[in-house]
Amino acid sequence: MLFMQPWGKPRMSLIVNEIFFSIQGESTHAGLPCIFIRLTGCNLRCTYCDTTYAYAEGQRREIEDVLKIIGTYPCQRIAITGGEPLLQSGTPKLITEIIESGCEVILETNGSFDIGQVDRRCHRIVDVKCPGSGEQDSFDYNNLQHLNSNDQVKFVIGDREDYDFAQKFLVDLPNRLPRGNRLFSPHMTKLAPADMAAWILADGLDVRLHLQQHKFIWPGIERGV
Repeated sequence: MLFMQPWGKPRMSLIVNEIFFSIQGESTHAGLPCIFIRLTGCNLRCTYCDTTYAYAEGQRREIEDVLKIIGTYPCQRIAITGGEPLLQSGTPKLITEIIESGCEVILETNGSFDIGQVDRRCHRIVDVKCPGSGEQDSFDYNNLQHLNSNDQVKFVIGDREDYDFAQKFLVDLPNRLPRGNRLFSPHMTKLAPADMAAWILADGLDVRLHLQQHKFIWPGIERGV
């Protein structure tokens, strides 16, 4: 939402679900301290979603206020997550503003929106939805042309069908995307990591077996971790 201050300077706001300081549990940044900005709203309804509370709950905040809040934490690594962050038109501006302030930014997006609108200095973690998600047709294939060496592609895998789908999708990924940035993440309640490890080794796949660290550190806790 874009509006004008009385003196004519444009300001933009977003609907924010929560802002918190924690340990990054996903991507190649896993294990590092990170400030999370969770934005409200999502256009998908994945069967395994663990942040359904972000579908509608939130408070409208100006970008300037968000910058002030994250400035209170002892960290310069910021993750923009959701919901689906790119559902809100102000998200690319928020990302650029944070980068310009000297921080590193990670965007977690479901792959259904154009990531080309996002600052290329941002680390864009792009989900490709497998059949088990119920949203396997949501991916915007135009996003493949926007991927660069900063970015990562993630597959949440719950069974062999999901694994086979992800394995076939690998051939579509551009060579400029580092091998270590191709993430196979087993669904915590549906697929044992050891089983996926066995499949990866048997097939000789050069991908990263990716576990959600925050679910091991804080099991059963969904909000603010």
